[in-house]
Amino acid sequence: MNSENSETYINHPTWGLLYRICMVDETQDLFTTLYAQRLFFLVTNDIKGIKFQPIGRTEARMMLENRLRTLRRTGHSQEYDLLHGVFQRTFQ
Repeated sequence: MNSENSETYINHPTWGLLYRICMVDETQDLFTTLYAQRLFFLVTNDIKGIKFQPIGRTEARMMLENRLRTLRRTGHSQEYDLLHGVFQRTFQ
């Protein structure tokens, strides 16, 4: 679930197919509903299994902005460019 360059989908029991926006940390990823991209989820995948935590649009935007800052700071320009495009399509 943590490869930045591949598209990742996961099935939510209620909302159906979710699309992975970005990695948040080693065990958490930010997902959104596939078609509307209006509902956001922090998905935790650890030894306890997968947990879906619904989050608001503002919190999701802040998580994505933080990830962009990290990528820029660490010099991952290709990943930054791809994620910046996702950011613009999702939040602008």
